[in-house]
Amino acid sequence: MPKLSIIIPARDEAANLGAVLTGIRRQLPDAELIVVDDGSTDDTGRIAMDAGAHVVRHPQALGNGAAIKAGARRAGGDVLVFMDGDGQHDPADIPGLLGRIDTGYSMAVGARSHASQASLGRSFANRFYNRLASWMTGQRIDDLTSGFRAVHADQFREFLHLLPNGFSYPTTITMAFFRSGYPVGYVPIIAGKRLGKSHIKPLQDGLRFLLIIFKIGTLYSPIKLFGPISLLFLLSGLSNYIYTFINGHRFTNMSALLLSAAVIVFLVGLVSEQITALMYQKQ
Repeated sequence: MPKLSIIIPARDEAANLGAVLTGIRRQLPDAELIVVDDGSTDDTGRIAMDAGAHVVRHPQALGNGAAIKAGARRAGGDVLVFMDGDGQHDPADIPGLLGRIDTGYSMAVGARSHASQASLGRSFANRFYNRLASWMTGQRIDDLTSGFRAVHADQFREFLHLLPNGFSYPTTITMAFFRSGYPVGYVPIIAGKRLGKSHIKPLQDGLRFLLIIFKIGTLYSPIKLFGPISLLFLLSGLSNYIYTFINGHRFTNMSALLLSAAVIVFLVGLVSEQITALMYQKQ
């Protein structure tokens, strides 16, 4: 088996981290264990050191994505496993992810069941993201936002410059892999309930999730997102023109505005398509 590195971003997870690290050591005693202490104010770092993990410290909270990137830069393994430090991910599921990697997948993702979602609203949102991303890529995506995944280190590092510092790194890396032609496989898991307070803020992260919808499109194929919007403006403009021509034999400002918007949105999609292609060129 290639050398394995397990990376855990953690912020104020002193109540949960010890049990997580013990479970990992029991399951995979030879794996390199890296805990990224993202500005914790409790004993997260000390507990990680006592468990024998390599600790990367951030003097302030930079975000989940920033912790993931720091861990990936520090890791020495050929295969990286990312998992949360709050106890939701079971270390016993790691061999299943590695099995997917062994069969030829570039990345294996732990796909949560509907019962694993923290709330009905989040379950609905994730289901919507999965279907939207599946339509964009033409591939079945069982869990777009899961943070429990295994990946080839060299391929993951190709996209570090694309990853955001916040919680949406799973969306970004999944779409980047599909865009680059790297196969992504899924392993069904059941995520447990976390102990303690979640770092997700409903209002702030609700807006963030809304932005994810647009990010899905712009990361993979912007024209698939902007094309239907442009078509909607075009049909609305033509319908308005036909109505006003029949009733008043005139071409209105509204018709001109809608038709102009159709052209502008389509051109924005074309430019975005070229920018996206440049983003995926190897540095």
